[in-house]
This record gives sequence, structure tokens and C-alpha cells, in this order.
Amino acid sequence: MFRMNKRSHVRTPALLLFRRLPAPFCAICLFLLLCLVPASAAKGAMMQKTLATPEDAAEFTEIMLSDKAASLNGIYRMTKEMEAAVTSGGGMQGLAKSLASLGTPGEIGPAYASELAGNPVFRVPVRFSEMPVDLMFVMQGDAIAGISTMPYSGEEETEEAAEKAFEEVDLALPVPSLQGELPGTLTIPEGEGPFPAVVLIHGSGPNDRDETLMNLKPFRDLAEGLAAQGVAVYRFDKRTYVYSAEIAKDYRFTLADESVEDAVAAVQLLAEQEKIDPDRIYVLGHSLGGTAIPAIDQALREAPRQACGYILMAAAARPLDELMREQYNYLYSLLPEITEDLEAQRQELFSQLDRLQDPDALAEDDLIAGAYAPYWKWLQAYDILGTAQKIT
Repeated sequence: MFRMNKRSHVRTPALLLFRRLPAPFCAICLFLLLCLVPASAAKGAMMQKTLATPEDAAEFTEIMLSDKAASLNGIYRMTKEMEAAVTSGGGMQGLAKSLASLGTPGEIGPAYASELAGNPVFRVPVRFSEMPVDLMFVMQGDAIAGISTMPYSGEEETEEAAEKAFEEVDLALPVPSLQGELPGTLTIPEGEGPFPAVVLIHGSGPNDRDETLMNLKPFRDLAEGLAAQGVAVYRFDKRTYVYSAEIAKDYRFTLADESVEDAVAAVQLLAEQEKIDPDRIYVLGHSLGGTAIPAIDQALREAPRQACGYILMAAAARPLDELMREQYNYLYSLLPEITEDLEAQRQELFSQLDRLQDPDALAEDDLIAGAYAPYWKWLQAYDILGTAQKIT
């Protein structure tokens, strides 16, 4: 098996599952452990201690991550909503247990004060063995209003250059339709070659070439791991990442523009590289990129160079609107309480998706769950399974 950064395959289910859905939904995910409550909710809480300084937050964290987490129950001042959420989750020991997917807690970095949406916060960097994160404590008055995870702000461990059995070169992907290019990286194994190669196609949303999410970089890890095993990898910044402003004005934008066209161009570009074997180029599609693979194969049949094979990584064959409903309902099932505002957001999304039942009634500039009507109509006309059956 190829070497892989452990952090890349750690899953924080809600956060990763909904990373590319509309902004209000992503906010719910980010604060899954954070009870957002009115400032007045802190009144009446009568706990004995409070977090007044970053040092207090660091001490709280150290106890919570030890075998003495239960000793924190009822000791610190919390808002009523936060207290109810902690209680329903099994107390502080339950919260500590929920962090176990991050691995064994290690070094706790210096805590510091910050601010979030006008509320004071304390951030405590913790080097968990699988995925380092910051534990963030949000305060309302002198009460804890929320505890959440945020990107790690401590010093990252670095690899020695001698361990790397590959080189990386900048290789931009031309995008004639936008009169520009997409910055990219070709990771090449040591040796003369020619090497087999893999093109990485992103999931939904504006991804960079590494598919960065917090401190996770799964495409970078795949590139380094495969290159160490003699396979070259090409990854590039997604079109919606580089040209988001231009695309936001394009009502006709579809998955063909988002992923298919650039995947085809990437195969042609790789076939021209000196150390790449043009007859051994594969295309890997992740999530929505995997859903696009059959269409990519279809388009490559008309191109000068074809892929010799495909890899579908967490691809979906079901309609995107169906998946979005399922994902929303799953996320809501994890919340300790569904407020009227949260339920209104869910129903607003569902009402938008309901409009897809009558696509002929949609105008070109109708926006459905963050995408214009032509995007959805293209997906509805796309026979994923039927097209996939044509791949030899």
C-alpha cells in the first residue's frame, strides 16, 4: 500500500459530508457542537467557575481530554442551551469521547483569545495523533456558549526532504473558454520514466488542487503516496475556485463546464509530458467528480488521447437533489435541538429542490440550492448508469 498522511482519511462526519452544500448549511455543520443562542440565554446560569483567560481554557481542555472529564460536569458556568446539549450528549465525558476519532490527544499548545461574530473565544491547539485541531470555546458573558473544533493553528510537523521520493513541478492547465488557465502541480516519481499517471478530479464546490478542508489535503496526500510508488499524479485548482466571479454570472454553467472539459484537457496535457506514458493515463473522480467520470469517458472518446482507465472514489449514482435531502436530514438528526430558524432553513432548501420536479417551469436564471436551473437540467438529462455501462 502507498504511504498516506493519516490526517487525510480521518472523517468528522457532519463537517466533511456537507462541506460543499450552500453556505447557511455549511455554517450549521461547522458549529455542530456549538450551541448558538441569544446573548440573554446566559442569564440565570449559576455555575461556580468560568473561563476568564486562555490559561483557564487550556486547563479545562487538559482535564477534559484526561480520564477525569466527568469531574468538569456542573463545575463551569454554561448557557442553558449549552448545558442541555452537553447533558444530552453524555456529559463532558461524552464530549471527550466524541473527539476520539481525532486520535490520541498529545501536545496542547499555548491557548489564546480571539473573537467570533462579536463573541469572545478561547482557542486551544491540540495535537491529536490523527488530526490536530484547535478546540474553540465560545463565551457569552461569563458562560460557555459553545465548544467546537477549528483548523489547527499550532506548528505543523514537517517531513524531511530526504523522505520524499518524488519531485513536484508547476504545470498550468489551459482553459480556452475562459481565456485563462488553472494552476496545477505534477508530482513525478524519481527516475527516468515514462511513468503511468493519474489525473485527480475534485468533488463539488470550489476546491483547490489539494481539496483542502481545514488542515486536510487528501489530493496532496494521494499525489505524494502514489508518486512514492512510481505513479505520477496531476492535480489542479478547480475552475470554480479560480474563476468563481466569472462563473457566478454564467447562467449556462453545468457539470460539463465544471469538471468534464478540464478533465479531458488534463489528459491531453499529461500525454505531452516527457516523463509520462501517454498510454497509461488514468482519471480519478472524487464524489461529484466520480459522478462525472462516465461523462468524462464519453468526451474523451472524441479527443486525441483517451484515458486507459478510471477510478471512482466515493462517487454517487443517485440524483444530487436526492442526496442533498438525505444529507440535510442526517445532519439535523445529530443536533440536540432543531430551532425554528434551522427548520426554516431546511424547509427553504427543500422547497427549492421541489421545483426540480417541473424543470420546464424553471427560468434560466432561477437559482436552486446555489446553482442555476441549467446546471440541474443537465444533471437530470445525464444518464449516469447508462453512460457508465459504455466504459470498457
